[in-house]
Amino acid sequence: MSKGRAMTKTQSDSIRVVVVDDSPTARELLVMLLQRAEGIQVVGTASNGKDAIRLTKRLRPDIVTMDVFMPQMDGLEATRRIMRQAPTPIVVVTSTLMRNDMDLTFESLKSGALTAVLKPGLADPETCDQVVQAVRLMADVPVVRRWGRGEGASEDIKAAPAPPAPRQTERKPTKASRRSVKIVGIASSTGGPGALATVLGSLPADYPLPIAIVQHVAAGFTTGLVEWLDSETPLRVSVAAFGDTLKAGSVSIAPDDYHMQVNGRGGVKLSKEPPYKGLRPSANYLFDSLAHNYGPQALGVVLTGMGDDGADGMETLHQAGALTVAQDEKSCVVYGMPREAVIRKAIDLVLPLDQIAALLGHQA
Repeated sequence: MSKGRAMTKTQSDSIRVVVVDDSPTARELLVMLLQRAEGIQVVGTASNGKDAIRLTKRLRPDIVTMDVFMPQMDGLEATRRIMRQAPTPIVVVTSTLMRNDMDLTFESLKSGALTAVLKPGLADPETCDQVVQAVRLMADVPVVRRWGRGEGASEDIKAAPAPPAPRQTERKPTKASRRSVKIVGIASSTGGPGALATVLGSLPADYPLPIAIVQHVAAGFTTGLVEWLDSETPLRVSVAAFGDTLKAGSVSIAPDDYHMQVNGRGGVKLSKEPPYKGLRPSANYLFDSLAHNYGPQALGVVLTGMGDDGADGMETLHQAGALTVAQDEKSCVVYGMPREAVIRKAIDLVLPLDQIAALLGHQA
């Protein structure tokens, strides 16, 4: 398949994909995997970021798979420009888990890409399945225009109506929001890396509380996420390990394929309990442990993400008297997890991302 060639659409309901990769071998493999998947059609390919922008603007695909390192223009800059000029769901497809790749990958997520997966290999059916699944899941995610500095106000593209949050929960942080909090628990998924960077980046190095996080990422990406976040915030960010003791100013992120819980002394417990709707880690396990061990001295936050993980745990936290917070719809990349918690009346405050950061800062 030649670079930039548009292909004839055969099914009106197919997911239309533009594949971007500078490696002909990787590009053709991605095309083959997606073309043979039911309901997916590759409508164009590109070998660099400049062609990716041009094709996306011309073909208006449902989704773009984006390589990271490419000649002429890398995937990060291409993502930034696509999100300004022709907002489209983007899945980052990276070849390695090396630090440089991970930094570009998570900067791309912060700039508007939705998720990241490893490049598939014919000898690794799991990575092949992950790419196809990511394309299916992300193709219908509403995205918003990301304006560059001084370019104008945000503009929605692809309407995504969702039940509004109850008005009584839409309050700004006040002194009444300040409690004797001893620990913060956060859940996030799609759009979460950028949201976490915003929240954690606003907190001082001497922040007096430990923070435990469950962020859904593809297998193998947690270490890269931790290293990237550690460079985005003055706090100490690490992958949680069994027996760790959470301390003030520390951020612990649940490792791949383990649920994380925290006891009353800040001790970390990891387990292989059954996944929640295919998710391990699940935020429900973290929130349940905070409710049981800290009650009203816990603060639970659910950020942008697909699905309903964390909603059960937020209900338990709310019933235990903890302060529970959800990101508002407008500032979410995906208003799924917060919405489910709001619908269950498990949320005290529904706030935009900057006010969540301010609320956490008020606990200092």
